[in-house]
Amino acid sequence: MTYAVKEMFLTLQGEGVNAGARAVFVRFAGCNLWSGREQDRAAAICSFCDTDFVGIDGVGGGKFADGDALVAAVERHWGSGRADRFVVLTGGEPMLQVDDALVAALHGAGFRIAIETNGTIAAHPRIDWVCVSPKAGSDVVQRSGDELKLVWPQPGTDIDVLEGWDFAHRLLQPLDSADHTANIAACVDMVMQRPHWRLTLQTHKLLGLR
Repeated sequence: MTYAVKEMFLTLQGEGVNAGARAVFVRFAGCNLWSGREQDRAAAICSFCDTDFVGIDGVGGGKFADGDALVAAVERHWGSGRADRFVVLTGGEPMLQVDDALVAALHGAGFRIAIETNGTIAAHPRIDWVCVSPKAGSDVVQRSGDELKLVWPQPGTDIDVLEGWDFAHRLLQPLDSADHTANIAACVDMVMQRPHWRLTLQTHKLLGLR
């Protein structure tokens, strides 16, 4: 399988339970909830995405002929040393492309694999850390995992239903919009009402990281 990657880079994970961890980010091109074109945003299921996942023209992006070629690029970004190797597969929607060959190649190179997915496609069973960020109006099939990360507020979301899903961690992330201050307050208020949720911030934006 040929993989289309928008960008690839070494950074610190900025969100969620793994925030602060050194990681290679692999951002796959394409998504099944929005085309990525601004003219389609208003009608998209996910209309608040803050990420460019269109094309393969980003830093470190391109087409990779097979899993070994993609993993070789991931290794180059990581640099020397095999200890604590960590890769985050994101998008767009990474599960449109992630397959057995890629997962096996990453594990073979000693990487622990995390995925950030909208949950509309079942996550590969051998991925080490599954983070699902559900979008209102989508059909989420991946209802279990390590981390449920809900962008909030999100009209049309029944948080009581989400609390019935099987996740080890539940996090609320303020919607990054013109009302960001109000959105932070809404998240704080929700956590105060439901203490089994936690607040997560996009610390990479606060620190000026990719």
